[in-house]
Amino acid sequence: MRLTEADYRMINKAAVVLGLCAIVAFGWTVFDLRPYSRVTYSNELKALAMSASSAADEVSHLPTPKPLRAVYLTSWAAGIQKFRKHIFDLANSTEINSVVIDIKDYTGRISFPVDDRALAAVGSAERRIPDIKEFIRTLHEKGIYVIGRISVFQDSYLVGNHPEWAVRTVDGGVWKDFKGIEWIDPGATPVWDYVVSIGKEAYAKGFDELNFDYIRYPSDGNMDTISYEWSSGRSRAEVMKSFFFYLRERLAAIHAPLSIDLFGMTTSAPDDMGIGQNIADALPFFDFVSPMVYPSHFGRGFIGFAKPAEHPYEVVKYSMDHALVRARAASSSPEKLRPWLQAFDLGAIYTPAMVRKQMKALYDSGIESWMLWNAASTYDKAALLRKGENVAAQAAVLEAASSSDQHASGR
Repeated sequence: MRLTEADYRMINKAAVVLGLCAIVAFGWTVFDLRPYSRVTYSNELKALAMSASSAADEVSHLPTPKPLRAVYLTSWAAGIQKFRKHIFDLANSTEINSVVIDIKDYTGRISFPVDDRALAAVGSAERRIPDIKEFIRTLHEKGIYVIGRISVFQDSYLVGNHPEWAVRTVDGGVWKDFKGIEWIDPGATPVWDYVVSIGKEAYAKGFDELNFDYIRYPSDGNMDTISYEWSSGRSRAEVMKSFFFYLRERLAAIHAPLSIDLFGMTTSAPDDMGIGQNIADALPFFDFVSPMVYPSHFGRGFIGFAKPAEHPYEVVKYSMDHALVRARAASSSPEKLRPWLQAFDLGAIYTPAMVRKQMKALYDSGIESWMLWNAASTYDKAALLRKGENVAAQAAVLEAASSSDQHASGR
């Protein structure tokens, strides 16, 4: 068939139309690819977000401050914004650079959810501080070193689940102290592994240092009815020393600084006082040793005072001078000594001046680091140096406060 000129024009028009359609189709194809391009980009963002989230979950640790100036916070307080703000304020405006928070207190309850399955199976974890990682991260951002306190052998919860590990009475029952608290027999080695697991869990959560308290035998109950089935055949001091060694050995891999709280009398007592604590035994195994030299806890007549609580400088100075002698005799660094000081009313009203007198006693002994204890988790700024202020600048203030206290008491 012969094509006419009109036919050629129609074919050309059709070609143009087809070409336009192809261009449009190509354009729509490109357009349709855009959502896929966005999905790919979104996945990249998601990967970046997941990476950032993973980085946020990574735990870091701060080095131990020198000197260390810490305050204690209960686990319940640590979960409440009011107390957190108090700690932030102290760190922002005073010499405080560290906080001690309960990981496990005398009840035996761990203060935050745990990841270790075996530890979780014990059932001792509570949600007192549900956001523990985030909270520690915030503390770190503010330059606050975080010490986790673990009450070891004072543990009513564990005794309730494993009475076979408890301190017993001579007739086979579970022994309780005068406060009704139940204790683990320090010789019960299955508990040693449990304590190590708690330490590892806490360090993985971000705690910078592990502080062990109540590593001792009971002292304030009816001792006539007490029995230690797990500790029989060994002296109490030997059991304690074995446990010190065990903690150091089993926690060595995580490289966490370890500290221990001791009775204040261990600084000068000639023996283990029946509780298994001897400062010379503890020094080789811990990075820091913290005698609780609360003046209120020394008995009537100590170094000649009817009421030792009324003489904070003298009690602390005497105690830490003796501690230094024992540290040197044990070939241990005096820098390991980092005592607890009294910031609560017992035996006397502990004004800011009374708290400062304890600090001055330390400085006069050559010790610079300390921790303040107040079970109410509140601290008076007036007892602390302001941020950037040095000890020498406060000497006149302390002397004035001391003179005022002596005048008021008639001494």
